[in-house]
Amino acid sequence: MDENYLQLFVEETSLTNRMVLGTLLPANIWQPLPHFFQTWLRNYTAGTLVYLVTSAIWSFYFYFYKHNVYVPKDAIPSRKAMLLQIYVAMKAMPVYCALPTVSEYMVENGWTRCFSRISDVGWFSYSLNLCFYLVLVEFGIYWMHRELHDIKPLYKYLHATHHIYNKQNTLSPFAGLAFHPIDGILQAVPHVIALFLVPTHFTTHIALLFIEAIWTANIHDCVHGKIWPVMGAGYHTIHHTTYRHNYGHYTVWMDWMFGTLRDPEDQDETKKM
Repeated sequence: MDENYLQLFVEETSLTNRMVLGTLLPANIWQPLPHFFQTWLRNYTAGTLVYLVTSAIWSFYFYFYKHNVYVPKDAIPSRKAMLLQIYVAMKAMPVYCALPTVSEYMVENGWTRCFSRISDVGWFSYSLNLCFYLVLVEFGIYWMHRELHDIKPLYKYLHATHHIYNKQNTLSPFAGLAFHPIDGILQAVPHVIALFLVPTHFTTHIALLFIEAIWTANIHDCVHGKIWPVMGAGYHTIHHTTYRHNYGHYTVWMDWMFGTLRDPEDQDETKKM
């Protein structure tokens, strides 16, 4: 890519930095910072807001507004459990935000296969490559998550931090980002690897990274949406109780392909027998 085209990425990230930081923080805090650190601060600020706001709304709706409708009273997580999850997530958040910041730096320097405008490739190519991107991410996250369980030192020193929350009365949307920081980065790395393999729309990549925060809140609320083939909370709750099933991300396909799928409805039928 020539320098003029790469400048489009820099202009886009600079605009996003101004929109987020200019709205939320005094100018004397962020304007003197180099571009790279402005980007990190923007990711940190936006990531924190997305995590806290979406998780709080989700928790309020299911645990208080719809009290005892979707989740039985004895399965509602305690405030102590949710506050601990917030503490773990916020301690890791500065490190989490290094990943999108580094990925944006690589894009701005032309190291990836990202493109700036959908018109550069056309809607058909954009849609096809987005499908390839999502399949790679599904595959990568499935195996990364599975190895975090299968490789004992990785589980003991990284992933076990998240699996403190293994019962319905401890799982909550706030658990969605309650990971050891390295664990959280490892599970998001497939998003970045895909940039080197598939032509990817830059804005779409950044949006998908932030959707992760919303998605992880959703799959930890213990409310099974029952929309096939979506890897909803019903599936993920089983993962937290058995440790050996439902490693997937957005869908159940990888678990189905590799023999680790367990359906919540099948488990319910087993309990009734």
